[in-house]
Amino acid sequence: MRLIAAFLKLVRLPNLFFLALTQVLFQVCIYYPLYKDRVPAEDLTRFILLVFASLFIATAGYIINDYFDINIDEVNKPRRMVVDKVIHRRWAIAWHFMLSGAGIILTVLALPFLQKWYLVLANILCVALLWFYSTNFKKSLLTGNIVISLLTAWTILIIFFSKVDLSDAVSPDHSRFFRLAILYAGFAFIISLIREAIKDMEDMPGDAKYGCRTMPIVWGVNATKVYAAVWLVVLIAILLILQVYVLQFKWWLAVAYSVPAIIFPLTVILFKLKNSNTTEQFHTLSSLTKLVMLTGILSMLIFYYYP
Repeated sequence: MRLIAAFLKLVRLPNLFFLALTQVLFQVCIYYPLYKDRVPAEDLTRFILLVFASLFIATAGYIINDYFDINIDEVNKPRRMVVDKVIHRRWAIAWHFMLSGAGIILTVLALPFLQKWYLVLANILCVALLWFYSTNFKKSLLTGNIVISLLTAWTILIIFFSKVDLSDAVSPDHSRFFRLAILYAGFAFIISLIREAIKDMEDMPGDAKYGCRTMPIVWGVNATKVYAAVWLVVLIAILLILQVYVLQFKWWLAVAYSVPAIIFPLTVILFKLKNSNTTEQFHTLSSLTKLVMLTGILSMLIFYYYP
């Protein structure tokens, strides 16, 4: 039981739940209502395979991240360490390769390879990026943050491109589906940029000790706060404009949900950011940002009622 609990902690089970929930809601609440009777008979099987492919690749990424972060984690989160404390490093690297391989195989099985070869290639690239993120990118200025944010957005875009051919993505037949995919992928990208910056400030002690060149170390904490605040203002502004837009269609439920569940918490994060200075305060902001990720994901339910 201890080994199972440690493995679940290692693979960030709540994050994997977020990933699966995002893809399932995008499928059920956005794709199905938009296409209804046009859904191919084999679509559900392909979708399930693609979700598991995403989960396996993400799991492998979390494992390899902890594999290379042992020294840093001994400073930043010694009580939450799993690799080398409960699970041997050899088993960790073995699980990484097995799960990465399984993720690629499932991607091939989920997609018509001759038509969607570029999505298989994209998931292979995701595996490579997660490896290099753990070994190099996360210790570099901005690079790691951008990589993780792009990969977060990709969890939505891969579902979109699995349904629509690349050449038809912006055609009138798929215009609404494309706009919603970009909306949620954009939200995922920006909120991830914000959270990664906050996590960099939270993890400064260990990062600084082992030569990482993250934003708060290179630019300073205040400059990193400004960076995160700018993205928060951009995201809040986009969401407010979106509320004005949907009011034209009398989507009262969308506004009633979005303002208190997404925009207000983002505003709280913005104001709390200024006075946050300790690891515990940054950890609280990081957790609150993750909560906004969840409420953002759940907003897809609205489109089930407003197809």
